Amino acid sequence: MTTDRGRLKQRTMGFIAVACLVGALHAAETSPKAGAVAAAPAPVRASEAAPVAAIGAIGSIPAFTATALDGSRLDFSKPRGRWQVVNFWATWCVPCIKEIPELARFDRERDDVDVVGLAFEDTDVAEIRAFLVKHPADYPIAHVDPYAPLAGFAVPRGLPTTYVIAPDGRIAERMVGPVDGKLLAASIARHSVDKAVTAGVVDDKDPDGAKSPSPP
Repeated sequence: MTTDRGRLKQRTMGFIAVACLVGALHAAETSPKAGAVAAAPAPVRASEAAPVAAIGAIGSIPAFTATALDGSRLDFSKPRGRWQVVNFWATWCVPCIKEIPELARFDRERDDVDVVGLAFEDTDVAEIRAFLVKHPADYPIAHVDPYAPLAGFAVPRGLPTTYVIAPDGRIAERMVGPVDGKLLAASIARHSVDKAVTAGVVDDKDPDGAKSPSPP
């Protein structure tokens, strides 16, 4: 005859068995099946992602300031209303030396363009001045310490590296390698979606920005 203590033990064991069974069923329903792939997290929309400003990226504004070798102040912190050609170069770079006359010519011929040279090398300013005596440039030249590069520009991966900056201050194009007037003119024309941007800068030039000859 089963005692009260025995019946209580049997009842307790029954409760434990039922609890184990319920737990096993719940685990089977919530745990991933063998071979199943875990669901990927929901993608983050572009509007929800935190914006990341890439240094020197197309469309960014390189708000840098520098002092040219002639003492003039180069301030790109605000839109200039003109196209800017910023050329990273070095005195030891043969292609850089060859393109100096081209850049100087382009700067003279285009009233809607300002050319700036940035000597990107670890050398004394006196050496750069001496170099420019032999290879004169008619546009401003500033010295940039490679260990303290200008804010707003990525460290050049090769020289020469040239940036074309639109009148609104944003980078329109970056070119690695030698450039000439034709290449620069084509870049500006390609990025001049609205020709009215530069139409009012100088009245005595034709649509492509070249200076018109003075009347006799």
